[in-house]
Amino acid sequence: MQDAEPHRLVIVTGLSGAGKTVALNMLEDLGYYCVDNLPARLLADFARATVATGDPTYRWMAIGVDARNPSEELVRIPQLRGELGQHGVVTEILYLRSEPDTLFRRFSETRRRHPLSAADVDLREAIGREAALLAPLLEGADLVLDTTATTLHELREIVRERVHRLDTRTMSLQFESFSFRHGLPPDADLVFDARCLPNPHWEPSLRPLSGLDAPVVAYLAGHAEVARFVDDVAGFVERWIPSFEGSNRSYLTVAIGCTGGQHRSVYVVEELAARFRSRFGRVAVRHKQLAR
Repeated sequence: MQDAEPHRLVIVTGLSGAGKTVALNMLEDLGYYCVDNLPARLLADFARATVATGDPTYRWMAIGVDARNPSEELVRIPQLRGELGQHGVVTEILYLRSEPDTLFRRFSETRRRHPLSAADVDLREAIGREAALLAPLLEGADLVLDTTATTLHELREIVRERVHRLDTRTMSLQFESFSFRHGLPPDADLVFDARCLPNPHWEPSLRPLSGLDAPVVAYLAGHAEVARFVDDVAGFVERWIPSFEGSNRSYLTVAIGCTGGQHRSVYVVEELAARFRSRFGRVAVRHKQLAR
């Protein structure tokens, strides 16, 4: 009997130098049929044709799309979901981005040519033009990954944990800690500020440790206001998840910040992840400052 699970199409797009090729290669390793740089105007025809074959090879597909497509075709991509859904294809857009200075450094170090650069267009201008052209895809993206401080290995694992979900009916949930010193994480859907909590930084013995270490865990677990904070955030997230799911959201990233991103936010993220794993199974966790 034929599997009732629909076909799945992941459109991988975003800024050049942000890791689109790494993401596509990882999806291919995970069993997706991958095509890079397919003209946007052929997306719908490609999906319909592959589904019509009945070949299980095309059960999972991933297609790379970049800014070399005409802008009017890029604008149409987020609108294809409904059309492809009628043909049994669940479509998701994965958008990868990095800070302009990071992209500039990556291109300068590798001496690669930016796809939009030309004799009269320097690298920084090309990066800006690309971001403007891809703005409709960023706006319509299901998942935005900021790879400014992400290694290739980390990006591959993020794709494995978040994008490669065997049951696409279950939302992909990620809790991440960050430091307010480095600014708000651009890939977050919900942001909570843990700087109001007692700070282990002011305990000399705890200062070099992190929220993953037992002494810091014991310190924070011993404060009633920390437990109330975790309860309140967990209650808010759980209360609003059905609304996100009802709007056809497949991904939700919840960011917890503190001053240094080392103690309080890390502890809170670990506590939240432990609570939600019973419902969502594989809940992703990322500690941005510890990764640095």
